[in-house]
Amino acid sequence: MLKKTLYILCFLSLVQIFAQDTKLAQTYFRKGEYEKAASLYEQMYESNPTRVYYFKRLIESKQALDEYESIDHLLKTHYQKYPKHHFILVEQAYNLEVQNKEEEAKILYDKAMDYVKNGDRSAYEIARSFYDKHKLNYALETYAILNAQNPNVNYNIRIATIYSEMGDMEKMFETYFDTLESERYTLEQIQKYLNKYISDDAYDENNRLFKRILIQRLQNNPQNDWNKLLAWVFIQEGSYGKAFIQEKAIYQRNKANLYGIIDIGKVAFEAGDYNTAKEAFSFVKNQTADSTQQIEATYYLLESVKRSSDDLEKIDKSYQQAFKTYGEGPNTLLLQLSYADFLSFYQKKPEQAIGVLEQSLENSLNEFDKARIKIMLADVLVYTGAYNKALIYYSQVQTKLKNHPLAHEARFKVAQTSYFKGDFEWAKIQLEVLKKGTTKLIANDALDLEFIINDNMAKDSTDVALKTYAKADLLSYQHQYRSAIDSLQKVVNLYKGHSIEDEALYKLGQIYTELKDYSKAAEQYQKIEQYTADDILMDDAIFNLAELYDTYLLEPEKAEKYYEKIILEHPSSIYLVQARKRFRELRGDELVP
Repeated sequence: MLKKTLYILCFLSLVQIFAQDTKLAQTYFRKGEYEKAASLYEQMYESNPTRVYYFKRLIESKQALDEYESIDHLLKTHYQKYPKHHFILVEQAYNLEVQNKEEEAKILYDKAMDYVKNGDRSAYEIARSFYDKHKLNYALETYAILNAQNPNVNYNIRIATIYSEMGDMEKMFETYFDTLESERYTLEQIQKYLNKYISDDAYDENNRLFKRILIQRLQNNPQNDWNKLLAWVFIQEGSYGKAFIQEKAIYQRNKANLYGIIDIGKVAFEAGDYNTAKEAFSFVKNQTADSTQQIEATYYLLESVKRSSDDLEKIDKSYQQAFKTYGEGPNTLLLQLSYADFLSFYQKKPEQAIGVLEQSLENSLNEFDKARIKIMLADVLVYTGAYNKALIYYSQVQTKLKNHPLAHEARFKVAQTSYFKGDFEWAKIQLEVLKKGTTKLIANDALDLEFIINDNMAKDSTDVALKTYAKADLLSYQHQYRSAIDSLQKVVNLYKGHSIEDEALYKLGQIYTELKDYSKAAEQYQKIEQYTADDILMDDAIFNLAELYDTYLLEPEKAEKYYEKIILEHPSSIYLVQARKRFRELRGDELVP
């Protein structure tokens, strides 16, 4: 028993030493300290001569040191000792090739290929050696032969990788699609491989080739996977309407489920593509008999209409019809919250909204529902100016649901309300917490608000400019747009050259856009354009100008000019992809459908 224990301890100790040596050798190799790496790999190879990895690394280290004769001796000695290790032929050939002995090298490469064609057991290791030495044509041929020799194996993923390294993207895509068709890999697995070749630019050559091949396959052999891949690439490109068409084709082919269309609708909604969201959820509502899906579709339909239509009376009737159809119980809570938001922020009926929410609070079944209602109730109270009461509701959610996303949302609302009140120090404390360990959306909102506070407190010890701006921000939040404009204009007039000026101009641009006074909105953004190029709001202002001229003022030449300005002068902007896509469309570039 003691002997056995000692043996195990000795074995484990050796394993640990080997692991440490391997790591150290890898470090030396990566840093270009090849002599040290070669010394360690040689020791490991001598201790374990069947470990091909150590042997190959030893050869590579010596090649970096131009020790070709030593390498030749090592290879010949190893091959004599292990005559079935035919991958040595590739190593020998490469060692000759780096010495400019191409003809001798080719003889050995071809000899290695003969072993592959004859079904030698070392064929896989030969293929790997070809690939490692970047002999891609040989590697490609070897993997193809291995596929043909054994129907139970499939090296298509490796073959696709080789095609990509050779720059033959068409054959690479075709190979991935063939692999998917063979059902050896799932759609999700293939998407992971394809992801690095697909961008969010619809005009990218890879994207265009990808779509062209898929469309050809759909025409020749319609099947769901081709539609799903097309939908996937269209989502990457932000073409949600086209993605919806693909998901609809899948549903109409087999009537399996509506989850794909629901997902497209949600993605389009979050991206602000309300037309596609309405199309998708109208389709869902018409197709499903499931009440949960019908309610969800109705919620997104009403939210999309609310954000894109001015017919308040018609929208109100739609809400009433929804409650008549689905009731006002816990199952329609999201609809009730949506309606309260509509009553307060669109119809300016906060008291009626509070009544809806208080009734919802009585009907709620769990703490999460109560938290959602309290956040909306507090939002409405901020709208009415009842800040302290609103802060109580936000704080209750924070206390009850610690570390939950709803608690993070409530904390941000506390910070925002404190900012509206002019209590900037307390707002900063809340925002500092939110920058860590919260949802991306809340974290980004926290960063934006913290920047406004920090940037402007530092340059005005009395905080008068920031308080004036915060008051205007609150008025905008309350949809008191004319009063907000007066306050912001006061900021612009009184604080020329102050960092708050560009914030005020940007906010004015947003409000005038909301009021559909697009010429006035453009004037505000153009004033920001006069600032230095590194102004933090510069790319936002330029992109908004492009969209105003593109969508509302209908001056495509000016829109094209501003989209191009984003591309040329702000290449790291978050708007780059959208700007590039629209610029090319306005210029008349052709695009694969």
